Amino acid sequence: MTAQTGFDAVTGYLERQGVPFEIVEHERTESAADEARAAGLPPDDVAKTVVLRDESGYRLAVIPASRRLDLHKVRDVLGEARGLRLVTEAEMASDFGDFEVGALPPFAPMVEAVELMDERLLDHDRILCGGGDHQHGILLDPLDLVRAGQARVADLCED
Repeated sequence: MTAQTGFDAVTGYLERQGVPFEIVEHERTESAADEARAAGLPPDDVAKTVVLRDESGYRLAVIPASRRLDLHKVRDVLGEARGLRLVTEAEMASDFGDFEVGALPPFAPMVEAVELMDERLLDHDRILCGGGDHQHGILLDPLDLVRAGQARVADLCED
């Protein structure tokens, strides 16, 4: 599928969920920090989706672009997370082919995953998250992200 198809899937999902959002089109970027710069936003206002896997399946950890994920905290939140690890690009390409590698949107029901969201994102009125490709971001209320992603909120970042 093309990147546009992944982006269309994201916007269609949000529309079906009744989530108000704004599309932010920007130059092609390869990281959440670069997306923040391209969109003219501070990295704290941008969410990045870190894809993990354990014996039970995929997990999405949504954290501020300015922070680093703490796998120990994620394990504590998940409890029985045997073999928890970051996924490879090959796994992402194979299992999430509708989306560009590295641009998975933070909406777990779209990809049959469990979602965790860092509590720091709730400190913002609106956050920018991935739109399924490297040229579009989705600006929305973080509470809508929790709802649309069916996310559990916790402290997930390194101190």
